[in-house]
Amino acid sequence: MSGVLVFGELTDGHLSGTTAELIALGKQLGESVAVALFGGNMAGAADEAAAYGADRVHLVEDPLLVDGQKDAIIAAFDSLCREVSPDIVLIGKTPLGLDVGPRLAFRLHAGLAQDCVSLEMRDGKLVATRSVYGGNALATVGFPEQGPRIAIVRGKVYEPLAPDASQTAEIVKFEPKLDSSVIKAKTVQVVKRESQGVRLDDADVVVSGGRGLGGPDPFAQLQELASLLKGAVGASRAACDAGWLDHSYQVGLTGKTVTPNLYIAVGISGASQHMAGCSGAKNIVAINKDENANIFKEARYGVVGDWKGVLSSFIETVRELTKS
Repeated sequence: MSGVLVFGELTDGHLSGTTAELIALGKQLGESVAVALFGGNMAGAADEAAAYGADRVHLVEDPLLVDGQKDAIIAAFDSLCREVSPDIVLIGKTPLGLDVGPRLAFRLHAGLAQDCVSLEMRDGKLVATRSVYGGNALATVGFPEQGPRIAIVRGKVYEPLAPDASQTAEIVKFEPKLDSSVIKAKTVQVVKRESQGVRLDDADVVVSGGRGLGGPDPFAQLQELASLLKGAVGASRAACDAGWLDHSYQVGLTGKTVTPNLYIAVGISGASQHMAGCSGAKNIVAINKDENANIFKEARYGVVGDWKGVLSSFIETVRELTKS
């Protein structure tokens, strides 16, 4: 057993940002980093993986993989892992990764750590730090000696390496020779939601609202501020559960993890589950009328007061500054 194998994912035919992050992590953990890509027409994505630092790219090709069926991908990845015997397998905490990780670990009788926020080698052993008790604590865990060590890693906790187009990787084609019987459930339709402006995942500035806003209407003001700052709007789980915003805007343990340069939290108390999704922000600014709100313990800057007056004044000031 040797090296690190990254479960690669694509976004619109390109290497996903999560995969680039895992390659960077893999370079920290082992001397050799390989990436597995699934489907067809993956030459461009393979070049991108090489540019981000991959030493080897496995192009896993089979007719059953073209449609992105999860059961086929899991069976193919299982077959590849048995072929190359990686020491460490890194999987992103994505909808697909959360399905692949546990099922792969069961098939390989391997140790699995989920929702990892940190991975490091200590005396030759892999140690993971992961979120437990709903984000209220972090636990440090080890892995069994036998079998590959599999970790599902939270997104946005590692920075991708700067891409270098001059870098090359060994390209290896792998045919798992899947039988159609491996597919137990099929994806019959994929519905894409059209989005405007900056994606929440990629924004340098995020303006989020919580239960303290009192309803859906104030999010129009948050959108105005986000637009002025060329950022995106987010929300707490409470706001999304109330139907004020779609859950695609949710930031937190069960939502998205964001790492902007500036995170503005308006009417958000700062529960640990929410902070798990934004604690990686470079600067957190909190606006809340409760001076004892937990968000102020995490914020670099805080304003105690009614968000209505504070936000209106803030928007006017930003508008003046952006005009000048």
